[in-house]
Amino acid sequence: MIEKIKKLLTTAYPLFLLTGITLLCISPTPITAEHSTMRIISLAPSTTEILFALGLDKEIVGVSTYCNYPPEVKNKTRIGDFSHPNLEKIAFLKPDYIFCTGLEQTAVIAELKRLKFNVYVADPANIEGLLTSIEDIGRITHKESQAEELIKKMRQTITRIKSQVNQIPQGSRVRVFIEIWHEPLMTAGYGSFVDELITTAGGINIAHDVKRPYSNFSAERVIKLNPGCIIVTYMDKQAPLKLIAERFGWRNIDAVKNKRCFNDIDPDILLRPGPRITEGLEQIYKKLYP
Repeated sequence: MIEKIKKLLTTAYPLFLLTGITLLCISPTPITAEHSTMRIISLAPSTTEILFALGLDKEIVGVSTYCNYPPEVKNKTRIGDFSHPNLEKIAFLKPDYIFCTGLEQTAVIAELKRLKFNVYVADPANIEGLLTSIEDIGRITHKESQAEELIKKMRQTITRIKSQVNQIPQGSRVRVFIEIWHEPLMTAGYGSFVDELITTAGGINIAHDVKRPYSNFSAERVIKLNPGCIIVTYMDKQAPLKLIAERFGWRNIDAVKNKRCFNDIDPDILLRPGPRITEGLEQIYKKLYP
């Protein structure tokens, strides 16, 4: 079961390992605009989405097996899984830059740097950190204007949602439980992107006091804290309401009584720090305040 949880989170993005650090390794001979086409490899689904959003489809020569969006990514060469990319294949593709993420790729990043590849490590801990990563990647790939436009659109969505939330009295805001996995029960706590999305969308994360981004959470505590909305970030054969209502003691939770249990939000737009994170924000807001 632990392997299933790891695969779920790693496929979306290993947020439970975030450190909040964004690192940049600049080449002694920087890539210049005179190069007709950069050759780029992305080892993380999040950076792959950013690169495509900046219009770098043709420049991307390799991606990890976990990179699944946008649909065009299916045409790209796969260079191995998230934690164990094929270094020989990477070398064969002769990339100008390799884009990676946080702790689970630490060993790979160290080896890539030892081999003198240019490596950018995007490991944002929050939305502002994500926007900074987009700006950095735009600068590295000579897509500054596209990055600026993307950041502008994302900020517009955030500002609009915040404006709507400001009209909701604090006492009327919805208590939320985000269920990342069910056996063991896992949720998103303080320091996670999901916690920030819930708060920005006007919700109150019942696990906000948990001082780890992602951790186990007791079923008894969920019952006691009585959320008004439950969002499940994985698919199950059963409808979410039926699945949750069958648990001992959960039938009396407000979210269950009022039929406000959902599993129809793509987990990638909640758990993956990429350009679609603002879509996740909007989806949460709509669930809380339809």
